[in-house]
Amino acid sequence: MNNPGMIKQLMQMQKELKKTQKELEQEIVTGSGGNGAVDIMLTGTQQFHGIKIDPDRMKNASAADMEKLVGAALKDALAKSRKLMADKLGPLGGGLPGLKS
Repeated sequence: MNNPGMIKQLMQMQKELKKTQKELEQEIVTGSGGNGAVDIMLTGTQQFHGIKIDPDRMKNASAADMEKLVGAALKDALAKSRKLMADKLGPLGGGLPGLKS
């Protein structure tokens, strides 16, 4: 089962996957909790990039409030990062039989 066309296609797909992976590592998404009271930034590969907390909006917040806002921001950032990854990687699966995009 030595199909030169398939091997070439697989090599091209591997090249595209590596390129897309590098792009995802550079792209940043921001998830928000409390309408911007807490922002968490992640890369397109779900790596932590940063956090911003608006001190004016958090002056009277309890620890429990802060935990909820950080959790909400993280969930939002993860959802955005996963969507970005799916959007970028999805088209690459369409080139081979048996893979869905």
